[in-house]
Amino acid sequence: MSAARIMKWVSGGFEALLGIPVLGGILVIGSGYYALVVMLLLHIATLVVSASGGAPKHGSILGIVTSCVAWIPFVGMIMHIITAVILMVDAAKKEKTVIDVTS
Repeated sequence: MSAARIMKWVSGGFEALLGIPVLGGILVIGSGYYALVVMLLLHIATLVVSASGGAPKHGSILGIVTSCVAWIPFVGMIMHIITAVILMVDAAKKEKTVIDVTS
């Protein structure tokens, strides 16, 4: 399993946790919104790893947007759920195998 897939599973799991209606709100507000900063950094790291490995980047980009707007109560919950689904579906996809036929 590639590093990009592992990071997508991790960031998708944390997004799913923050998307749980009451628990996610308690975690975000209880941390003084620091959880959103941590998620932003995690999504940036996932984006860098995905870009360097040629993996799809749309889940990480949506995660960055989610981290920036998630302080809005219901918008944040919905965005966390959508981002979690996209990241986990992306991580679950099989990697394409490239065969070199030039030699």
